[in-house]
Amino acid sequence: MDFTFVSGNLGLDLAGTIGHRRSERIDLLATPADLARWTVAAGLLDVPPAATGDDLRSASTLREAIYQLASAARTGAPFDAADREVLNRAAQHPPATVRLSETGGLEHAGDLRAALAGAARAAVELLGGPQAALIRECEAAPCTRLYIDASHRRTRRWCDMRGCGNRAKAAAFRARAQRQE
Repeated sequence: MDFTFVSGNLGLDLAGTIGHRRSERIDLLATPADLARWTVAAGLLDVPPAATGDDLRSASTLREAIYQLASAARTGAPFDAADREVLNRAAQHPPATVRLSETGGLEHAGDLRAALAGAARAAVELLGGPQAALIRECEAAPCTRLYIDASHRRTRRWCDMRGCGNRAKAAAFRARAQRQE
């Protein structure tokens, strides 16, 4: 399973590791190894960190808190205090270290908590800043991914044009073609 990073924010991308939340949920972080792979795919770490079942449960709790808080921001609902506490607790850990390598490349190192702190901090900055007003939910059924609508006119409808947007446009084309028959 490949991870996608189309939300415009690492916190929302972590929340997006659960797909189809209102139907047959798809959990892309089903195992501790999946979580470790996600931290590398997200660019938070260069080497997959050690991850346990407890780590996976903590990450899942953080993921759900981010989703709930972002959903509240999207609809104008107040933030749940317990979700805010989960997010703030995760964000307070020191983030991964970043350094310039001998070859001039960028290196990211740290443990799992450091990686999740990076995603949590991204979510805190989003939810506490002006971009919170730009959080949208993908209009393609059954997708429930949240994303930042940074389009010029703020009319983006899908989380990803190559996936959900393409399927929606193809379905609309087929529907028009059937009506013309």
